[in-house]
Amino acid sequence: MPVFSDYRPEPHFAALGDDFSDVVAPADFPQTLLRFRNDRAAKTVGLQSLDQPEWLAAFGRLSGLPGQAPPRAMRYHGHQFRSYNPNIGDGRGFLYAQMRGQDGRLLDLGTKGSGQTPYSRSGDGRLTLKGGVREVLATAMLEANGVNTSKSLSLIETGEKLHRNDEPSPTRSAILVRLCHSHIRFGTFQRHAYFGATDNIRQLIAHIGALYYPEIVTAPEEEQPVALLRATIAANSRLTGQWMTAGFVHGVLNTDNINITGESFDYGPYRFLPHSDPLFTAAYFDQTGLYAFGRQPQAMGWNFAALAVALEPVATRAMLAPALEAFPQLYQQGLRDAVFDRLGLVANELEVDAAFLGDLFAWMTAHPIKWEQFFFDWRGGEASAARALAGPAADLYRLADFLPIRAEIERRSPPVSANIAQSYFQQARPETLLIDEIEAIWSAIAERDDWSLFEAKLDAIEMKRRAYFPDQV
Repeated sequence: MPVFSDYRPEPHFAALGDDFSDVVAPADFPQTLLRFRNDRAAKTVGLQSLDQPEWLAAFGRLSGLPGQAPPRAMRYHGHQFRSYNPNIGDGRGFLYAQMRGQDGRLLDLGTKGSGQTPYSRSGDGRLTLKGGVREVLATAMLEANGVNTSKSLSLIETGEKLHRNDEPSPTRSAILVRLCHSHIRFGTFQRHAYFGATDNIRQLIAHIGALYYPEIVTAPEEEQPVALLRATIAANSRLTGQWMTAGFVHGVLNTDNINITGESFDYGPYRFLPHSDPLFTAAYFDQTGLYAFGRQPQAMGWNFAALAVALEPVATRAMLAPALEAFPQLYQQGLRDAVFDRLGLVANELEVDAAFLGDLFAWMTAHPIKWEQFFFDWRGGEASAARALAGPAADLYRLADFLPIRAEIERRSPPVSANIAQSYFQQARPETLLIDEIEAIWSAIAERDDWSLFEAKLDAIEMKRRAYFPDQV
């Protein structure tokens, strides 16, 4: 292995022991063909110096990184579409490495498609190449839209033929490695509560306090479960507001898909909204619309309650209740902050801003405005009015019922232009990632092994990210 100058391994999770995870070995794949490499993300944890053979060995063969514990499949349970499932855990991935990032945070490298584990059940532990392509695109677009998301670090095609019920088979296989703040899920707590393992719950709280939320450690011992619940709800309330602002439908908001640090990860049947529709769903199997776009805040509130139940062995329901009751206001604040960040507006009192957002989303739902087009057109507030009124949605902005919305935007417009001089904002239309675009990208790969649309889309998304976040590397 090469020598790293700014790579700082810290494999803390393994120290929790075998009640929390199982040592596993990666699959031996027929080939390792690099399809995507995220050097910007790699640089944040000191891995950017790997040459291609070293990269393929580290993230295709999973031969290990210096100073790390052996790979471990994490143990957890979860409510899946509100039905409790005690027979899950890392079934096609594992915690591969942990290290300090340049920002001082502890970060995980997790795999997807790395082979079977004790929790694979009847699955093959593999990932389809299409699933990997979709996840790379999702994380890139979400980051550009200001969502706290995992980062796709590497996608390597592995040369196997997989059979799936929900896509044409045989289909190509891949292994994805993602960078994430934490892979500890709500379902991690649920597993220990299910087995009545009170000491393990306390040990997990202490672990999270030491590494992620120092306010847990400084709280009195009997209040530490409450501090954890409060911090986790606050982080995930911000995330929920970011999803809603991005017009993103996660698709599978089960308790095993929500982590304790409020970072979106593990993308299956996601969608981005074409236009505002509270009943829009991402998963074909979500026949009741449980996780529809407009129900995502409710779904997260339900998940918070499930986490609180898992904490009841170490805290009373009365102690935990105030943290749950804080969610509606925390979500309103998270939504307001996310919308105003995307539009570059100046915040007012939360109650006043929340009323404005209610009017805005009602207007967007009532009219055929494309979701991303609105946020693109009015970035910078009133400074973008001429640009918006010359764009493809100009007729909608001239409607009488938009005038009150525009007046509220003008009232909150910033003294500067929110980077609208960037070349990205000189286009007529914003960069999007709708399902038809994803399918066209995949069709070119599947039919002709043509990766040009995939690469072009990532380049366009990167242009968008830099326009919104010019101060970030």
